[in-house]
Amino acid sequence: MDVPSDEPTEPTGADPVPLVEPADGVPPVVADAPSLRRAADALAGATGPVAVDTERASGYRYSQRAYLVQLRRAGAGTVLVDPIALGGRLDPLVEALDGAEWVLHAASQDLPCLAELGLRPSTLFDTELAGRLAGFERVALGTLVERLLGYRLEKGHGAADWSRRPLPAEWLNYAALDVELLIELRDVLEQELKRQGKLEWALEEFEAARTAPLPRPRAEPWRRTSGIHRVRSPRQLAAVRSLWEARDALARERDIAPGRVLPDSALVEAAVRNPADEPALLALPVFRGRAQRRLVGVWLGALQRAAALPKSELPEAAQQHDGPPPPNRWADKDPAAAARLAAARTALTAIAEANTLPVENLLLPDLVRRTCWQPPADTSPTGVATALREAGARPWQVTLTATALAEALNTAPA
Repeated sequence: MDVPSDEPTEPTGADPVPLVEPADGVPPVVADAPSLRRAADALAGATGPVAVDTERASGYRYSQRAYLVQLRRAGAGTVLVDPIALGGRLDPLVEALDGAEWVLHAASQDLPCLAELGLRPSTLFDTELAGRLAGFERVALGTLVERLLGYRLEKGHGAADWSRRPLPAEWLNYAALDVELLIELRDVLEQELKRQGKLEWALEEFEAARTAPLPRPRAEPWRRTSGIHRVRSPRQLAAVRSLWEARDALARERDIAPGRVLPDSALVEAAVRNPADEPALLALPVFRGRAQRRLVGVWLGALQRAAALPKSELPEAAQQHDGPPPPNRWADKDPAAAARLAAARTALTAIAEANTLPVENLLLPDLVRRTCWQPPADTSPTGVATALREAGARPWQVTLTATALAEALNTAPA
């Protein structure tokens, strides 16, 4: 008798068919209230899940708002909505989609900007997450469509400036293709998850993604400045922080991506060189440009504020963490914790491999580290299961990992 395998179903091997435009053509963009009402009525009268995608302008704008919303549903076809032209007022669409299952690829990227428009799914299917749980190593939309459906999507405009108006025809074609086969992909992945006995796991993950709160703002976001490793002293770090904050305020006010106001390399260069006056600052690379000459007072003022800070207000050399230290320091700081973490990683890797899924999807690495660094008072499987649930682990994750993690937490250092 054949035993079902957890390995993902292999493709047929046929050459993929290039899909360069939607089967029904690119629809006109919905950009006024009457068109929105007609599109909403069509979607409400259609059946089945709704494929949803958005286009943002992350590399060009400060905000993460949606500049285009793409939808597709059997019986209604594809709808392209311009939320900017509609002033963000999409109430007819909100009503039309109420109660329908939404299908998104990498939903966590799109749900926040959709929520800004009042669009929130009541049920979710995430094709990227489904692909991960099904054991596919590469889960980009184009890769999954090619492997499972046999089509090669026309790509190339994902990083474009979607705040541009009017949107070029080739961009709209690309945007429409992103939802063209999303429902078909959803159906194939659902069957694959059923075959592997993982559909219930996936449903728990989809619901967790749907209801996840917005990420908390980073405590010190300026520390992510590229090249900050060149900055050595607390005073120089204060200069980076001050410049970063001045740039962020300008970028927010103008709705421009911060890196387009002033690149990270310029922040670091100014902090390291510490120019004493405007001529010295304008002599530095990047600051010589016309745009930076107009803003020289802003940048010099930021540097001067950092220079005037008392020592007590200078930033620490390293960021303070609310969790455990980096794992590479555990052996020195707490050998017992290091032993627990090593045992946990070995056990979880084995479980993930046995179930053909990424270990990071089996249990969040941060949760594993925190649990190993500071174990719960009760390190029995029952106690560990309770701690995992309280930390947000899903039932399927707890079932698979609690016993193995309990054993790891009771590992003694060598």
